[in-house]
Amino acid sequence: MHIIPLAGACGAELLGINLATNLTDALVAEIRAALNRHGVVFFRDQSFDDETHKAIARRFGPLFIHPNFRGTGSADPEIVWVRREPHDTSVVGEQWHADTTMCAAPPMGALLHGIDVPATGGDTLFAHQAAAYDALSPGMQRMLANLRAWHTDRMVAGPQSGMNAKRSTKVRDGADWVETRSLHPVVRTHPETGRKMLFVNASYTVGFEDMTEAESKPLLDFLMAHSYRPEFTCRFRWAPGSLAFWDNRATLHLAVNDTGPQRRLMRRVQISGDTPV
Repeated sequence: MHIIPLAGACGAELLGINLATNLTDALVAEIRAALNRHGVVFFRDQSFDDETHKAIARRFGPLFIHPNFRGTGSADPEIVWVRREPHDTSVVGEQWHADTTMCAAPPMGALLHGIDVPATGGDTLFAHQAAAYDALSPGMQRMLANLRAWHTDRMVAGPQSGMNAKRSTKVRDGADWVETRSLHPVVRTHPETGRKMLFVNASYTVGFEDMTEAESKPLLDFLMAHSYRPEFTCRFRWAPGSLAFWDNRATLHLAVNDTGPQRRLMRRVQISGDTPV
């Protein structure tokens, strides 16, 4: 395995690996170590089917079933098909976010495989939240140490979100949809590296514990803008067969909606995580 860092704080390409055929225990350990170091790792020229994709993900943990995509675009609840058709005006993940943080135990990570990728556009950006935390002043770090924040899925799913009118990747929005809310620390400790990570994001975080959303907004706005400063980020350009594996505990990501009339199809499998502490 050859590791090529993409930026100073975040991201690395891992070369010389065929995930479908040579994923030994030793290689799994090396990939996990690279993920812990860089927050997100990328592979090129990978070719495999749905079941192999899931088998690869299971080498890193049990699979996570997305509660708001379940039953909306795939017969297999363990797979999310992320589709972008020419008529779409929005795409999944246009805001800086970590995945599904309204859950009590958000996913540890995700493996996203490029199936039908346009020649230009559709890049994904990532931002390392340990670097974001480290760049805060000691006073800000002390102030955040015991804060907790509410995370909700009301902005990304349900009938009030209006998401399904804009894009081909559908979420649950029927009358049976119920908002999910969880309270998480604003600064979480990574369970494998011990590093402190900023843990708020624009898609899910709405306010601090025991404060109104209006009272919370100024500090949340600052933290969210701080979390994706350019020096914490990397940018990945997709090609057919590319795969991104990100640590959802350590990074935020954003999908760039600039593919114009071109179609884009990605297959995603997520790995279960733990309760943030």
